[in-house]
Amino acid sequence: MLKQTIWLGSGSGSHIHHNHYHHFRNPCKLPPTPTSSAAVAMSISPQNKQSNISINTPTLAETYPTPLSPPLPAISKAIELNRATIASSNSDLFSLSKTHTIYEDEWLLAVNKPQGIYCDSVLSSLQSQKTAPPELHLANRLDRDTSGVMLITKSHKVASNLVKAFTDHKVKKTYIALCTGVKPNWETITVRSGHGRSKFGAWRVYAFSDAGRGLPGGSSVREMETSFEVLTVNGKGSFTEVCESEFEGRSVVVVEEKAVKIDGGDDGNEIVVRAYPRSGRTHQIRLHCQYLGISIIGDVKYEGVYEWNGRVHDGHHLHAETLSFDHPVTGVHVMVRAPLPQWVNQALSNSSTNIDTVHVKS
Repeated sequence: MLKQTIWLGSGSGSHIHHNHYHHFRNPCKLPPTPTSSAAVAMSISPQNKQSNISINTPTLAETYPTPLSPPLPAISKAIELNRATIASSNSDLFSLSKTHTIYEDEWLLAVNKPQGIYCDSVLSSLQSQKTAPPELHLANRLDRDTSGVMLITKSHKVASNLVKAFTDHKVKKTYIALCTGVKPNWETITVRSGHGRSKFGAWRVYAFSDAGRGLPGGSSVREMETSFEVLTVNGKGSFTEVCESEFEGRSVVVVEEKAVKIDGGDDGNEIVVRAYPRSGRTHQIRLHCQYLGISIIGDVKYEGVYEWNGRVHDGHHLHAETLSFDHPVTGVHVMVRAPLPQWVNQALSNSSTNIDTVHVKS
């Protein structure tokens, strides 16, 4: 099957081969933020898949690159402060139990981190137990409100081996997100963009071509890439199994301009997507969902609705579903899967979910 590559941009650097246009809309219920219109051209391209995400050395620039996603909504500051206060209190009281364990051997421990708990508190709770190994390390980190698979190593050597595996993109991850917005006109899609902090310290989407350019504070724009597949829209669809081979969407969006907001569309859809991040940037999936116009429910930083279906959401609905890797000691292929949270099961109530907790393959 031919793959469509969608270049987002209408400037002199864009190559427009066909006069087709594809628009994304942000369904934000919060106060609107400025946005600029941009034409989006679609063209057929060879399958020149980029398998590795490069980290470029910052280059000198007279001006900083312009972020393409909007600044944080004003309402988010107070909400995030309140959430952080509650999470700090809950994290201090958190006690890791056997019910949180989803995989364990003599070298590794995988736990299902609850929403609203800090990663360091999970590790501290484990370290406080009398039977805990002396050398515990977090192999991956999750945002405070992201639930799901957290991997903990039990020795320095294993930790070092896993860090290298993550750096070399040999650890595959999937996430499930509950979003709202206009029904996507794609079933699978891959988004490639830049990522970095703006002058206000917030993480933002940048143009893919800005990778390597310097940012305030001495950092630089880095490439990020996420593939998505739609699982259900308003409860209709199917919960498919995780693709263990290299997953990439049928269309590839290369971000060069701000997404175009479409007024008057039906943004009241409840959409469940699975994300396959190919890089590991901070807030990557949340930013790319926002860019596609399907912000995650409860994600007030990135224009997600605060109230939905008659209730207030105390955190964003993003779940680290699986981690897949070759065991750093035995070499056996391991897929660790976290149980689905209640909000996923509710959204998938019309779908069939027959899921094993852990798959181990040789």
